[in-house]
Amino acid sequence: MAATTTVSMAAGELLLLLSLLSLSTLPAHSTEFAVAGDGNWTIPSSKESEFYNKWAAANRFQVGDTIHFKYKKDSVMVVSEKDYNKCSSIHPIFFSNTGKTEFTLEKPGLFYFISGVDGHCERGEKMIIKVMAGPVSPGGPVPEITGGSSDSSALNTLMLTVTSAGYLLVLGFY
Repeated sequence: MAATTTVSMAAGELLLLLSLLSLSTLPAHSTEFAVAGDGNWTIPSSKESEFYNKWAAANRFQVGDTIHFKYKKDSVMVVSEKDYNKCSSIHPIFFSNTGKTEFTLEKPGLFYFISGVDGHCERGEKMIIKVMAGPVSPGGPVPEITGGSSDSSALNTLMLTVTSAGYLLVLGFY
């Protein structure tokens, strides 16, 4: 009976291993977004003062995603929540006025974007983006899955990691 239990547990763990290996071909990736769908960062019409926030709410952003802004005679700033609410551009966390800005979302949480041109933020050229935690990053903690058997002949531990290209690898089992 004990031999049957060990074989069943080993078979179950082997099935888990094969399931995880089938996921190993799924790359972790980031997405590039054009702000508002077309990339144009401008003052919205007076009827659409929440235009950018509606667009942001309709999308799902993850760590590593990039937002692209296109504009003329304008700027993009990331500010604190307090500065966002006051449309204050005095202490930006990030500033760009190059006409084409790419901003990478490097951590989970809320990002507050405003135009740095006087009056633009007050007229709706502002946006809050909520960033969800993304896939496991290379060099991060390695998840460990342990089996339920104490028998050394069974698969006891499965260690996984993610490569710099974003692929899941099985490092080994013992």
